[in-house]
Amino acid sequence: MAQSTVLAEGITFGEGPRWHDGKLWFSDFYDNAVKTCTTDGIVEVAFHTPHQPSGLGWLPDGRMLIVSMQDRTLLRREPDGTLVIHADLNSLATWHANDMVVDAQGRAYVGNFGFDLDTALATRTWEEVAVDHATAILARVDPDGTVHAVAEGLDFPNGAVITPDGRTLIIAESMAARLTAFDIAADGTLSNRRVWAAFDGGRAADGICLDADGQVWVANPSANEAVRVREGGEIAAIIETTQPAVACMLGGPDGRTLFILTSDSFDEATCAASRGGKVEVATVSSPRAGRP
Repeated sequence: MAQSTVLAEGITFGEGPRWHDGKLWFSDFYDNAVKTCTTDGIVEVAFHTPHQPSGLGWLPDGRMLIVSMQDRTLLRREPDGTLVIHADLNSLATWHANDMVVDAQGRAYVGNFGFDLDTALATRTWEEVAVDHATAILARVDPDGTVHAVAEGLDFPNGAVITPDGRTLIIAESMAARLTAFDIAADGTLSNRRVWAAFDGGRAADGICLDADGQVWVANPSANEAVRVREGGEIAAIIETTQPAVACMLGGPDGRTLFILTSDSFDEATCAASRGGKVEVATVSSPRAGRP
């Protein structure tokens, strides 16, 4: 087990980390902002969004896509910085839109909660909600903004990756404590759904990223750790963090820096007041691969 170090602090609640153009980009929920962080730990606001941002990605032409959680839309940032609605997800998303991954063709695979998580947790424990909740649909947004349902019955679809050959999508089902894989067809449809890895021992799966050995780093929000898992579920490595891990991304000059977003709370008021979110880092053996 290795230990992370703290690179930056003062974040409300960080999500959707992406390594792009020599910086870490991420969403800071309760600041309604997309921010960047350098390898020296300098955090800056790139731009604000009208509602909470989450998953991030880029179209082949360089324009940025941003999941807007509460109004269930996918935003597009034009070259002049203007934010426009790229797609409306309300026909498929049954609660807040969430994380996503964008493929080489510019197709975005976007998850959503499926149900009102905060209301559910107000009267029941996480364990109770995990065994009794509404499932969600995974949406595919094509480059022209059209929206398609590509998978149903997912247990809180969250972080997602696409393998370097573009043929496999792996997505975290947070309420089921597992990673699920699909084959990706040339037209973007998904098939051959299967369990890629299942977790026990109280581990959960939030944000994820893929390395060059085909293993997946998983942020575990139920513990202070990010874990590296092989297909089949074997834990290959553990990075211990200072507080619960929410999302992770490989990056840095050689792709071997694991950036881990952590939070001291999952409550909005607490996070906004404490600004206890952090960017933590650790050096790992295998570099980043695939998408995001």
